[in-house]
Amino acid sequence: MRHSHRREISLAAAIVAIAAIMALAAPGFFTWGNARDLVMANLPVLIVALGMTLVILTGQIDISVGSQFAICSVAAGVFAKLGMPTPVACLAACLVGAAMGAANGALIAYGRVPSIVVTLATMVALRDGLRWVTEGAWVQDLPRTFQWFGRSQAASEAIAMAIAALLAAAIGWGLRNLAAGRAVYATGSSAQAARLAGIRPAHVIFAVLALTGALTGCAASLNAVRFNQVPANAGLGLEMQTIAAAIVGGTAVTGGRGGIVGTLLGVALLGIIGPALTYLGISAYWERALQGGIILAAVAMDAIRVRTREHGSLAVERS
Repeated sequence: MRHSHRREISLAAAIVAIAAIMALAAPGFFTWGNARDLVMANLPVLIVALGMTLVILTGQIDISVGSQFAICSVAAGVFAKLGMPTPVACLAACLVGAAMGAANGALIAYGRVPSIVVTLATMVALRDGLRWVTEGAWVQDLPRTFQWFGRSQAASEAIAMAIAALLAAAIGWGLRNLAAGRAVYATGSSAQAARLAGIRPAHVIFAVLALTGALTGCAASLNAVRFNQVPANAGLGLEMQTIAAAIVGGTAVTGGRGGIVGTLLGVALLGIIGPALTYLGISAYWERALQGGIILAAVAMDAIRVRTREHGSLAVERS
């Protein structure tokens, strides 16, 4: 737990440092419009990253969320065109996401196929399947009530932010205070020990992947209603963004350690780099390089921590 707090403090300090640099070098960065655009652009990443954190905490991985996001986006648009009220169409898209996540979960938890293999296969299959069905065409001629839920842009953005905040608060609270949250940590720490404690790791893994699918559907819906047409290629690179946010936020790639606060800070840090570089007049090509460096640093810090702890345990045993 102390390590998580240290990581969160380090991330917060990094964000403050970037803000200070921007305040000196590009004061125009701090406008309400820019802040709002930054939050809305990263809102889908945040919501999916909540689910990705749970997946990694159980010791698994899901690299198909980008493809799921695309399908859920298109599904929301298609359902709206079929006459569903926009909120109902978005809920239906969440169910589509939950179904895809559950399919992954069944193969991983009960079929005992490695998660990287399952989600790599579904990432490709879902993306190519959507491309074949839509022929690459965007969903257009949407009803007027689809964009911004038929409300003002400001009201809809406030609704989206509130939904994201509620989801983050609920999942963070559940991880800390519910038996289900403890089961997630226990499953990732040691599946065998979890079984001895009466936990069913397969059920936990299945539920977490299904929930991640539903969260992906929610993120896709909230992103889709920002526009008057839905692209068929949405979600490209989303899997790497969410995995990076969770890992940078302190979630151990081996599972069993991490939290939602760290993930929120990870999303904020990685999300601010690109716009900051643009305002500073630095090529956007450096964004991926900086993000990659931050991820490597986070993984290296975890590896050093684990090795130090192991050496400490050996020293105690020898003494």
